[in-house]
Amino acid sequence: MANTSDIRKGLCIKYNNDIYKITEFLHVKPGKGPAFVRTKLKSVTSGKVLDNTFSAGHKIEDVRVETRSYQFLYSDGTTYHFMNTDDYNQISLQEGILDAAGLLKEGEIVTIMFNTEDSMPLTVDMPASVILEVTHTEPGLKGNTATNASKPAVVETGAKVNVPLFINEGDKIKIDTEKGSYMERAK
Repeated sequence: MANTSDIRKGLCIKYNNDIYKITEFLHVKPGKGPAFVRTKLKSVTSGKVLDNTFSAGHKIEDVRVETRSYQFLYSDGTTYHFMNTDDYNQISLQEGILDAAGLLKEGEIVTIMFNTEDSMPLTVDMPASVILEVTHTEPGLKGNTATNASKPAVVETGAKVNVPLFINEGDKIKIDTEKGSYMERAK
C-alpha cells in the first residue's frame, strides 16, 4: 500500500476495480483546509481518462510493474508487433494500449510495463522524442516567416504534424511524442 506522497507520473494503481496509470498529478495545499492531490488517470484496459482528487494521506493500492525494452517490428492494421531485445521473444499488442502509435517507426526501441502478478502488458512508453522524415508538405513562401505560422506536414509513419513554414519535404524533424508536436529540425 502506498499513499498520496508516493504519487508520481507513470505510477500504476488499482482504483475502482481497474488498473490506471497516472498521467498527470498536482499536489495542492490551499491556505484554508487540508491538502489534496489532483490526478489524471488513464485506464490501461479501456484507455478511458478520468480526473480524480485524493485527500492528503489517502491510501492507494499500487500495482507492482516490471519494465522491459522492446523493439517495434511492424504493424498490420490495429495490431502492433514487438520483439524483446534481451531474449528475442515477440508479443503483439492492440493499438489502444499505445499512446502515440502514429509516431512509431519500425526499429524504434520502446519500454513496455508488465504487471508482475499476471505478466499482462499494461502500457507502452515511447521515447521522449523521435526523429522522422517529412514525406509531404506544401512549400513555404519566402518572406512569410516573420510570424509563428505553421503548416501541416505528413511524416514517414503517416502521422500529421504542424511544422514551421521553413520545413520542406525530405527534412528530418524531431517530434515530442507526448504532445505529438514539432520540436526542432534534426541534423
